[in-house]
Amino acid sequence: MTTAAHARAELAFPLLFVLLWSTGFIAAKYGLAYAPPLKFLLYRFVLVAMLMGAVALATDAVWPATLVEVGHVVIAAWLVHGIYLGGVLVAIANGMSAGMAAMLVGLQPIVTVILARGWLGERVVPRQWLGLALGLAGVWLVVRHKVALTGDGNALAAILLALAGISVGTLYQKRYCSHVDLRCGAVIQFTACALAYFPIVLAFEPEPVRWTPEFVFALGWAVVVLSVGAISLLYWLLRHGAASNVAGLFFLVPAVTAVAGFPAVRRNARCPRHCGHGADQRRSGARPAGEGSAYAMTMRVPASRSWRNWRSGSNIGQR
Repeated sequence: MTTAAHARAELAFPLLFVLLWSTGFIAAKYGLAYAPPLKFLLYRFVLVAMLMGAVALATDAVWPATLVEVGHVVIAAWLVHGIYLGGVLVAIANGMSAGMAAMLVGLQPIVTVILARGWLGERVVPRQWLGLALGLAGVWLVVRHKVALTGDGNALAAILLALAGISVGTLYQKRYCSHVDLRCGAVIQFTACALAYFPIVLAFEPEPVRWTPEFVFALGWAVVVLSVGAISLLYWLLRHGAASNVAGLFFLVPAVTAVAGFPAVRRNARCPRHCGHGADQRRSGARPAGEGSAYAMTMRVPASRSWRNWRSGSNIGQR
């Protein structure tokens, strides 16, 4: 990449990363209505591994030379993909409110900066601390109306685990995996996550996936846009910049998610045919789920209801 092209990438890639990453909750909104959280992620990991494997073979990508390098890639994968993604989806599926989940995961830049200072030796200047404080205040302003500790203890444990996973995982990726080819690294990482998830899903999530058009769209979006696009951009940014600066981008995600997800979620708030609860709301006079906050509507998914229905042996949508 030429100097001019690299300069353009440094300007464009952070904005593109925030935009793509922000759509993750929208994909979860549609996907979790039709599949248990870890099973949804298992399908996602398998498909990404297959897709990136084909890309790596077709483009003659260079694979890691030693098992030590492969081991570092696997550990980073379990932290960034396995623990973070699994924690977020399980927390939402167990009933944690949108605001609380956003606020807790929104602490990631601060945790990452503190860890980066001690682990990577990155110097944090006062204006960066000021920026972090302003970013956290911005997250609070977006989700302040929906901050409530709802859900059970499993939800809180899952979201805290997710926070630890993404905070430590991004630093681990930068320190030990920055030299690994992104194509081969993706194959190894998503294969490792699929192998780790398979026995867990087999043991704890026997419920079948409902292969509706909405679920196929959500899964495809998660595979191509999030796991291939957003994750590749995240790793590129970590490779070419300070981890603390990259972490600060996550403060922009809640607001962008609200803007990007408002039209689709507003349309869904009118309860499409597959939703199964719109009639109940109309009869009771209740407002559509999440009304009053764009970000709340984006984050509020029928997953918690689906999760409880699965656990009780019922099937959402068959009412």
